Amino acid sequence: MNYIYKNETYKIIGSAQEVHKELGSGFLEVVYQDALQIEFNNNKIPYKREYALPIYYRNIKMNRLYYSDFICYDKIIVETKAVNQIVEEYYAQVMHYLKATQLKLGLIINFGEKSLKVKRIIL
Repeated sequence: MNYIYKNETYKIIGSAQEVHKELGSGFLEVVYQDALQIEFNNNKIPYKREYALPIYYRNIKMNRLYYSDFICYDKIIVETKAVNQIVEEYYAQVMHYLKATQLKLGLIINFGEKSLKVKRIIL
């Protein structure tokens, strides 16, 4: 199967797997974000944390901003969670980010479950 940004996504997910392997589940979301930032640095993954995403309406930049947990490679939105399961509102959140920013791929990474869960959202 041909995935969009396959190599970049593989490196992001690999970093998240390392974090989950080391910490397991049960920490606050910010702890996983801090650890993921360390892994991104170790793996030379370019990222911006708590990045302000501009919102466009009919190709016009609006005054409001969204803030994603990470944006990697200047093209992949990464939202981290530390919850029992990924629910529909998280999909909607990432889809809104994608539509508003005109980016094509978002990842929801949930550290809160026994095994790491990753969902790809494609616009």
